Amino acid sequence: MLDSAKMTGFVPTTDYDKARAFYEGKLGFKFVSHDQFALVVSVGGHKIRISKMPNFTPLQGTILGWEVDNIEAVVAWLKEQGVLVEKYPFIQDQELGIWTAPGGDKVAWFKDPDGNVLGVNQHH
Repeated sequence: MLDSAKMTGFVPTTDYDKARAFYEGKLGFKFVSHDQFALVVSVGGHKIRISKMPNFTPLQGTILGWEVDNIEAVVAWLKEQGVLVEKYPFIQDQELGIWTAPGGDKVAWFKDPDGNVLGVNQHH
């Protein structure tokens, strides 16, 4: 039943304006709506509901990620948008900020204005 359903992601924020500037302005996601419950954006046919939470601590792990065909091009594009890619100590390519897993998959992480960890990955 759910295998053909559209997915909705949920992301916390402390500031709707900063969140919208990031998700719509920097990442290019489509604005859908904003009401007293959430700011909603659309990407890849799926929705992300960004809900205001005055006090929260961002998770240490990735909360949203996207599978891409060319991670190097996406990382370059993110940098052009002013999005900083995280350069964790275990990442082999410190220049681009891309980690290569033992099986060959590649991952790069970045954060939204609230410190939520997002990622892009390219499967081997």
